[in-house]
Amino acid sequence: MSSAKPLDIYHQRLNDGMIKHDPEQEKAVTALSRLYDDLCAAHKPSLAFWRKPDHALGVYMYGGVGRGKSMLMDLFTGALPAHIKARRVHFHEFMIEVHGFLHQAQKQGDDTNNALPRLAKKIAGEVHVLCFDEFHVTDIADAMILGRLFTAVFAQGVTVVATSNWAPDKLYDKGLQRDLFLPFIDLLKTKVETIHLDSPHDYRTSFDAQDGTYLTPLSAKTTLRADEIFASLTNGAATHSDTITIKGRKIVVEQATNTAARLTFSQLCEQPHGAEDYLALAGKYEWIFIENIPRLGYDRRNEAKRFMTLIDALYEAHTKVIFTAASAPESLYSGDDHAYEFERTISRLNEMQSALYLEA
Repeated sequence: MSSAKPLDIYHQRLNDGMIKHDPEQEKAVTALSRLYDDLCAAHKPSLAFWRKPDHALGVYMYGGVGRGKSMLMDLFTGALPAHIKARRVHFHEFMIEVHGFLHQAQKQGDDTNNALPRLAKKIAGEVHVLCFDEFHVTDIADAMILGRLFTAVFAQGVTVVATSNWAPDKLYDKGLQRDLFLPFIDLLKTKVETIHLDSPHDYRTSFDAQDGTYLTPLSAKTTLRADEIFASLTNGAATHSDTITIKGRKIVVEQATNTAARLTFSQLCEQPHGAEDYLALAGKYEWIFIENIPRLGYDRRNEAKRFMTLIDALYEAHTKVIFTAASAPESLYSGDDHAYEFERTISRLNEMQSALYLEA
């Protein structure tokens, strides 16, 4: 961990030419430095216990894709001294853990109302700061849980830092029974400083594309090229079939080695899979092939939503991916339901082809 404040690190990177000056980013990193000071004042290494911070107001950064939100989150968590425990986690993954905890509690005869305060105490016993990447709510089950859980989490003195594409007031917009979710939004806004990164720059588009990881259009030539890449990546190793089982759901991989797996869009997105399934897949293979990705319109909005979740999971796990698709990322989706959300998927598909992503 660094002993320098986030703002100092940011200015050093500017001086070193690692990043370019962006007033919107500096606004956010100033808020993160304020939080750094608050946390250091509330919890000193000499204290034998975690004291609830009086003014450790969290930070919620939102804005379009590619504005540097995740970079700033990394800068903040990297600056925190070792005695302040922070956990950086994708929001998908966190909610999977929450549902897993509640599932186990129900098996033991406990109900959600009793289990959530216990979970909050468990979280507070492990971390002082929860850092969520890609905070967004699309599932009614998550929406109904969040208010009760975070009322208890905040009461335990845990601070939240989050990145999101949506302003707090736009979370779970037009969702079922959204009126029941509004108290959570009101609570959240009292516990975080909201920063809008309104930069005109999408830094991800500045990356140079790495030729050969996104193959289009779909054709016999594309399939042959995917075969060649797979053989090269696996050094011609013998392949085998594999089955990944998650809570009774199965993903069958017909062609796999210890490091790579070939799957189709149909297997991954036309079946009832979710983030937990995709994270399990990402945890097993260094390289994943997603083949035969079609163009997605209104009639395939469910498949489009699963595809967005799949790309989020693989991106967060930093899985290397070979794609074969009907068209370039920018023209894959033509529906209206997920048009804004799909912009993030386009950005990530492009970044996942970059030399920076592949070499990290």
